[in-house]
Amino acid sequence: MIRQLPRWVEIGGFWLALIAGSVNAIGVLGFKHQAVSHLTGTSTLTSLAIVDLDFTETGHLLLIILFFVLGAALSGAIIDNAVLRLGRRYSFALVIEAVFLLLAMGALSRGSNTGHYLASAACGLQNGMVSTYSGAIVRTTHVSGLFTDLGTMLGARLRGHRLDTRKVLLFVLLISGFILGGCVGAIGFQYLQFTALALPAFGALTLAVVYWAYRYVGNNIGS
Repeated sequence: MIRQLPRWVEIGGFWLALIAGSVNAIGVLGFKHQAVSHLTGTSTLTSLAIVDLDFTETGHLLLIILFFVLGAALSGAIIDNAVLRLGRRYSFALVIEAVFLLLAMGALSRGSNTGHYLASAACGLQNGMVSTYSGAIVRTTHVSGLFTDLGTMLGARLRGHRLDTRKVLLFVLLISGFILGGCVGAIGFQYLQFTALALPAFGALTLAVVYWAYRYVGNNIGS
């Protein structure tokens, strides 16, 4: 059980989920109604394209999947561990994610499919940044698993097991962040089209600076 949830985990998780929700909403509205923060829908679309013998679309979707995996691989190379822990190189990973999103914004604004691949790589990078904290699964780019976890926890409570309220709080914060981010992305796309990707990019840069300050400046003051 999570006995004490640090505030930086709550804030960081919420902010990351907000970024992913924003990118995903822009993807659904602009990338042929295709989600980009996870690969479930993309994999299904790939299956449909294969059955239709649409090799151009199949190749395009496979590249999106490939770049998501490459983004996650880059995250693994930078951070070197999927367990959330203060002191890892999250700031560097977040800066790279922001760069990918800004490059995707420019490419998509010009009508280039390269933007799809860069946005997918950015999501893969973020998805690979965090997997667990104190035994809790931390997902910031999709929410199906979070709702599943909440459901199984509720079922366990009905069986008489103690409810881990700290874990519930974390999951609710992540879900709320993703939904709020979707609202931000949808409103941004209405007015800015693909330039709206600057919003989650700025969010990633902001979180990178805040994390750097919390890690280095805070430690120096306390030392």
